[in-house]
Amino acid sequence: MTQTAQQRAKRQQKVEELCAASLRAMTGDASLHYRGQRLHQGENFLPMYAPHQRVDTSQDDFAACRAAADGMALRLLHSDSGLHASLCPAGGVERLAFEWLEQLRVETMVPPDMPGMASNLHFRFEAWSRIFYREGLTEGRLGILLYTVAQMCWSRLTAKPVLEETEDYIEGTRASLVGVLGVSLAGMRRHRDNQAAFAQHALVVALIVGETMRTEMREAGADENDRDIDEEDEVKSRFALLLDFDQDDSGDGIAIATSGDSKVFEEAKQAYRVYTTRFDREITAASQVRKTLLREYRERLDKRITEQGINLSRLARMLSAVLAQPQRDGWLFGQEEGRIDGSRLSQLISSPAERRLFRLDQYKPAADCLVTFLIDCSGSMKTHAEPVAMMVDLLVRALEMTGVSTEVLGFTTGTWNGGRPYREWISHRKPANPGRLNEVTHLVFKEADRNWRRARVDMAALLKPDLFREGIDGEAVDWACNRMLSRSEGRRILIVISDGCPADSATGRANDEFYLDNHLKEVVARRGQQGSVEILGLGVGLDLSPFYRRCLATDMTQSLDNNFFFEIVQLIGRANLR
Repeated sequence: MTQTAQQRAKRQQKVEELCAASLRAMTGDASLHYRGQRLHQGENFLPMYAPHQRVDTSQDDFAACRAAADGMALRLLHSDSGLHASLCPAGGVERLAFEWLEQLRVETMVPPDMPGMASNLHFRFEAWSRIFYREGLTEGRLGILLYTVAQMCWSRLTAKPVLEETEDYIEGTRASLVGVLGVSLAGMRRHRDNQAAFAQHALVVALIVGETMRTEMREAGADENDRDIDEEDEVKSRFALLLDFDQDDSGDGIAIATSGDSKVFEEAKQAYRVYTTRFDREITAASQVRKTLLREYRERLDKRITEQGINLSRLARMLSAVLAQPQRDGWLFGQEEGRIDGSRLSQLISSPAERRLFRLDQYKPAADCLVTFLIDCSGSMKTHAEPVAMMVDLLVRALEMTGVSTEVLGFTTGTWNGGRPYREWISHRKPANPGRLNEVTHLVFKEADRNWRRARVDMAALLKPDLFREGIDGEAVDWACNRMLSRSEGRRILIVISDGCPADSATGRANDEFYLDNHLKEVVARRGQQGSVEILGLGVGLDLSPFYRRCLATDMTQSLDNNFFFEIVQLIGRANLR
């Protein structure tokens, strides 16, 4: 049986969580996490340039991913990134070789009490070597040169023989390099515990590799201006190691949300602008639907929920297990140990052997928690309105059964393509970088003070098609967080449900493509640092990891079953992990 897109996404997420946990444990850095299949330290992306440590968490096996995590942990612990950057050469081939050598250096610094880590790293280098050779990447001039240098340096630093399978194949190239690299190889081995001293020898090796490559090209009569054989093009096309390439969707899994940098947002020093707020609204969603139609929506929703066959009681128990905390609830009397119960001391007279004279504190699980669902009501979400409404309805009912307060909110725009703010901006001769140019509409489907039974009909307003227009996510997240902070619950969890990136055509045209994206990232990062609201992303057919550190990608084209909700419970349970 082939894996579904959701199963593959779940497997990838599990691998990334395990590797991130390993990294945090080894480095003591709680900010390390994966986002968009990439390792981040806080909000900063951590690239891995060494070829043998570059893995794809969605495809590579767990052993490879764990070895990459071990290698990155050693890099963070034993490499001064500032010193390394100051010494790194500018040339493409030279830089690649220098980055590679630094990674090989730190991999020799495995603690003696961690033989498993050493085994992981050894296994990964040999596995990469076989793949590199068998895929024919050693057939080009750059390929065989880099491969041979890597084998020689790895062997010298680790005191292990080169890969037996390719030993004869690289012998000619190795023989030609021994004379010029011998002194530097010995120096790297001698100074592998001293980054600065090691770097001097590694830099010599990197420069020799670059010069050797250019010499071979000249001898072959190559024109250095010919882009078909230029070394930089070969690095880009064959190895893709030096540049931060976006992860492309392979077509057989759940896509990752695309994002980039906004020049306008950066130049404004991350100060988000709104051209005007005069047309913004906060409304009750049910007020936009005729009562008769709203009841029809509710009947339709009830029928579809019944067809799903969800075990609501079981779902409530699972949510209680991850959200409820023990709270003192009186005493347990008649115990054989604990505190003496004065009211029972008289029993000793009539029954000297009586031992049940004590009392203990009694605890019961209680959930002092608020969960808010923030639903993206942009146009693309219209096709997902029914499954999203069913999911939220069931989760709200189950959460209330555990004593958790719930709120259901949504966000859209008052119109398409900007509306009145856009027209006003045009009338003022289009001043540069105006910021947000649309009418924001924030929707309230269910307030926290209303229980599900009273709000159930109003929640069906989510099925009204003309509510769905465009989406300004960052402002909506800020709005939802402010509502949550006005309440007294001790724990607050915001679940953002979306199938795409922030999108408003008028704002994008007047500023730049990723203006709203960058604002959303800034809001999520800021709220995360404050720590008062835990923000989770629930992607509808999309991986939202570029925006939300903790997220789950779902496939709602399939029926909503108990396993589907179990994954959501797992996401909520991980929310309080730091």
